[in-house]
Amino acid sequence: MIPPPQNIQIIGNEVAILWPNGREDYLKMDELRGLSPSAENMLERDISGNLQHEEKQKKFSNVVIHNWELIGNYAIRFYFSDGHNTGLYSFKYLQKLGDEKRVSLEDNN
Repeated sequence: MIPPPQNIQIIGNEVAILWPNGREDYLKMDELRGLSPSAENMLERDISGNLQHEEKQKKFSNVVIHNWELIGNYAIRFYFSDGHNTGLYSFKYLQKLGDEKRVSLEDNN
């Protein structure tokens, strides 16, 4: 189990997350919005097999995070400027996004 972050801050257009083991992740707000694990964003099907949302918007260039809250000892709920707040970002998912960003940065160097 991944423990809750020690600190979360907004720095420019990124969310900075400091984990208890000293790891720091910097995740862009618009990318977090686009990668929301909500049913609406992930096009999940309901119990009848119907899509929850017809179209998936992929770019959220002007969306920012206004606030966040810890959900138990496993996730963060971000409150976005477009009103979205239904995605619960597990600590594991956030660290996975941080890992993917690191790999992407290393590939570009």
